[in-house]
Amino acid sequence: MSTLPLAVTRRRRRSVRHTLDVRVSPYAYVAPFFLLFCAFGLFPLAYTAWVSLHEWTLLSETQTFIGLDNFSALLSDAYFWNATFNTLSIGVLSTVPQLALAIWLAHLLNRRLRFQTLFRVALLLPNVTSVVAVVVIFSQLFGRDFGMINWMLSWAGAGSIDWAAGTATSHIALSVMIMWRWTGYNALIFLAAMQAVPRELYEAATLDGASNFTQLRRITMPMIRPTIIFVVIVSTIGAMQIIAEPMLFGQSSGGGGGIATGGPDRQFQTLALFVYEQGFANSTFDFGYASAASWLMFVAVVVVAGINFLITRRVKGGLI
Repeated sequence: MSTLPLAVTRRRRRSVRHTLDVRVSPYAYVAPFFLLFCAFGLFPLAYTAWVSLHEWTLLSETQTFIGLDNFSALLSDAYFWNATFNTLSIGVLSTVPQLALAIWLAHLLNRRLRFQTLFRVALLLPNVTSVVAVVVIFSQLFGRDFGMINWMLSWAGAGSIDWAAGTATSHIALSVMIMWRWTGYNALIFLAAMQAVPRELYEAATLDGASNFTQLRRITMPMIRPTIIFVVIVSTIGAMQIIAEPMLFGQSSGGGGGIATGGPDRQFQTLALFVYEQGFANSTFDFGYASAASWLMFVAVVVVAGINFLITRRVKGGLI
């Protein structure tokens, strides 16, 4: 009789440990991420908001509170709106063709092919290549005097183009760089989602005479719709934060201007490059103005990503 209370106590202890393991341990597992996010993500974001409300430069030891004056000045700054247009233009030119090509490549690799592993690994090579090497190589390809692209255009009788000098041409050149670097990476994400689509659907569609394109449009894309939404949002956020490609393109192509101006006429200066110019490239090191620009860029990223999410989610699965 004396062992019964002891057994009950042990069962209760095991029940408590089990309850703690089920309810508390998940929070313990995710806690390191949130701690790091608060330290390196949330705190810098909040501190940047505080700095944006001040006249804050490295040349002065005092920081004067000026409220929303930095934001008001930004909204009337032609250079800021020019950088916004350039960012949206390069983002659209690079993201839309990139995602379409990534889905098509993933669809091809989802079929039975010889050397499948080799092709899949090859898709990752552009992504692991240094962005500096990518920009240098493509800057030579799009070179005005000795670039291979201009040589091919001249051979076809179309004449040569100064790619870095014009707004449209520089946006096209930068979009090609971004597409080459990220298409394979996104294709592998789509391919991973396609692997979960039941093969019976493709076999039935083949028996019904459906072509590969029809299977892609009617079966594959509706089935991987959540993955498409995810990739569209991530690609949009990445496109709104472009900085390395235009910064290095201006130097490698000899387009003139400073390293942060995006060409002599700011024809390919992006929002991130504009923030860098205000905070680090200007002689005043105006951190307050740069912080305000960073927050407006953050708002723009959230708005554009939200619009993309709503549009992509509302598209019917069979009509994607």
